[in-house]
Amino acid sequence: MITLPRVLRHGAAVGAQLPPDASVVLDPPTPELRAALTAAYAGDHAPARDLLAATRHGAEWERRGGYVPRLAESALHSPGWLDAWLAESPRDPDAVLVKAEHGVRQAWEIRTGARASSVSRDQFQAFFALLDDAVPVIGAAAELNPTDPVPWQVALTHARGSQAPREVFDAYWAEATARAPHHYGCHVSAMQYLCDKWYGSHAEMFDFAERAAQEALPGSKLHALPLLAAVEYDVVADGGNGGAGIERSRIHAALKRAQELSDAYPQGDPEVAGVRNHLALMLVLAGRHGEALEQFRAVGSHATQYPWAYLGDARGEFLDFRTGVRMRVAARVPFFSRPKAPEFPKLPAAPAPSHPGTPRFLALVAAPPHTVADAALMCGVPLRIAPAPDRSSYVELAADPDPGIRATLLGEDRLTAAADNITTGEPWPALVLRRSGDRSGFTLLQQGKKVADHDWDPAAPVPDHAAVSATAATLARVYGVADTRPITNLLRGSDDPARRQSALVDALGLPPVPAGFGSRDEVLTTLAGARVLARRGFFAGIVDTMSGDRSGRPTAPRRPRWWVLRIAALPLFVLVTAYAWWSPDIGWFRASLSTIATCYLTGQLAGAWRRRGRATRH
Repeated sequence: MITLPRVLRHGAAVGAQLPPDASVVLDPPTPELRAALTAAYAGDHAPARDLLAATRHGAEWERRGGYVPRLAESALHSPGWLDAWLAESPRDPDAVLVKAEHGVRQAWEIRTGARASSVSRDQFQAFFALLDDAVPVIGAAAELNPTDPVPWQVALTHARGSQAPREVFDAYWAEATARAPHHYGCHVSAMQYLCDKWYGSHAEMFDFAERAAQEALPGSKLHALPLLAAVEYDVVADGGNGGAGIERSRIHAALKRAQELSDAYPQGDPEVAGVRNHLALMLVLAGRHGEALEQFRAVGSHATQYPWAYLGDARGEFLDFRTGVRMRVAARVPFFSRPKAPEFPKLPAAPAPSHPGTPRFLALVAAPPHTVADAALMCGVPLRIAPAPDRSSYVELAADPDPGIRATLLGEDRLTAAADNITTGEPWPALVLRRSGDRSGFTLLQQGKKVADHDWDPAAPVPDHAAVSATAATLARVYGVADTRPITNLLRGSDDPARRQSALVDALGLPPVPAGFGSRDEVLTTLAGARVLARRGFFAGIVDTMSGDRSGRPTAPRRPRWWVLRIAALPLFVLVTAYAWWSPDIGWFRASLSTIATCYLTGQLAGAWRRRGRATRH
């Protein structure tokens, strides 16, 4: 409670340079990889072929080691493009390498990442059978491109799953380092084999990581290997679970080394996004919130699956930790001071974001504008509300140069948070549409709860049929659609997301998406009847909700619920006021307050009745 005023005063300013929550993307691929993934999901293997051929000819083994797992993952969900590639070129070293990684990932998909005690016997049998099938494919990938270390990265992962003895692991490791002694992907895979939960120990894992970091070249991500060991020890193994411990000085040294590596790269550089995500988590756990905030700034919008997936939903955990760090830092700033401006190192600009497009949002609310405005008085953000066909409304965020602390704390995105507020206690739903670059999606809110959510991303796997069917059923129930099949078909595809989103809106019987949505901000400014509902403070919102003060929102008659609540409250207020003046135990001050409240409510009802009469005559 002592620090709450500081948080309220400085919360909006601390971390103001951070990208909005809606911009944060989990493991965004580079532009060239995104193009290859998009084409692969559409059945075209040519961009993936060209991408991997370029890494092979240029001996870009680090990039190759990152691209192959992502392409193999896409083949798990859409194998047709890889099958066609292999049918066309069965001896292509790049196609065979993706097939090798695909075989290992397919095995792990069946086993899952659960502890062995939670994996069934049938799962283990299928797991080991698929790993056996992958052995000749890994060997073929190594033979077809003898200088490539990435097949040995795959082999090291295979050794961990197949329970290969130490001499086999050592042989694979020797082959990998003979080709690329500082290859990051091979080191990460080898370190997993050596950790305590597999075939090594915490001490052996740290020794391996620290030795690799000491021998690493300047700027190499191998300098972050001790940091990954620290996460494995502190987060995954929960500090060793009471076994032989690791000295905290080694953890602190790992953080220091990783910070030096992070400082050597530009802000927002995706090359070290994984390092910075791990570093941010470890700094938070160490109570070093100011330094953690600097890492969140450096991360930008490039969240990564790990380490956050160790704690729960990866993207949600990233956002929650980031918000928590902001509030912790704000709580340490003296009330009458200003937060310290961040100091960015003078480095070259980071590469352009790999997920182009500013996120844009639009809500379709199944209620007329004046009703929406009544419900939105306390949402904490300025809204532009425009009438739509069938007594519905379009709603978007209006410009707000100084959003304030409430808007800062709203979370995922401000319009979705506002729609949550708007629909609470109301019978009508709100469908919040979003577009960002070539991605589209929506969130359905009803009674203040998120009841459905979906994204169309041409570079992501097609959603699971069961999940899509459940989403389609929810949409059909909320909007009274009898046949769910057209909705399911629209949700199952990922090509042309904007078209699919517009077609879904039409299938639900909702007003059409306004022209220009997704390509520019504030698309409702050109619509007739659009009005801005100004942002109110928390207490001002309460007063306006009670008073019916219509300044800054569309004029409309009071709803029946408004009259029922106030008419029912008036006798109670009169009785309380009479008792306050009659009782000798209640002082004049509290009696005066109750009198003012009663007069205020009476005047409110009288004014609304007069306006109702004028509206009826007109």
